[in-house]
Amino acid sequence: MGGPGGKNAERDLGRLLSGLAPALHPGRFVFTTVPGTTAPPGLSPVVTVVEDEGLTLVVQQEDADAARLTYDFVAGWITLRIHSALDAVGLTAAVAQALAEAGLSCNVVAGFHHDHLFVPHERAAEAVALLEHLADRFGQ
Repeated sequence: MGGPGGKNAERDLGRLLSGLAPALHPGRFVFTTVPGTTAPPGLSPVVTVVEDEGLTLVVQQEDADAARLTYDFVAGWITLRIHSALDAVGLTAAVAQALAEAGLSCNVVAGFHHDHLFVPHERAAEAVALLEHLADRFGQ
């Protein structure tokens, strides 16, 4: 049961929060959608989600512009570097609450090893600072 590394994933909420270690990726990322279930050639999405309406892609803004894809949300991409268990309880809620209290929207994507947050690009550095403060509160 579980894949490689799953047994090393953290489940304790206090340790998850104290070890968030948020890292902001360089660049601007956008959510877009295309018909079908395959990304167009030449695109390297960082996230894909198959939905009934089509394929959602999160790609770098310049790639979306070059492919003439439409979007309306430009995001900064933050990775929480703590290796969180997929069945851990409360991490997403705590992170979302901290950001919501500052009026920041947040789209969360869970990877096998880490959680990834997409926040408004113009406030991404602020979001990282808020998450670092959250980690410091739980690390004491």
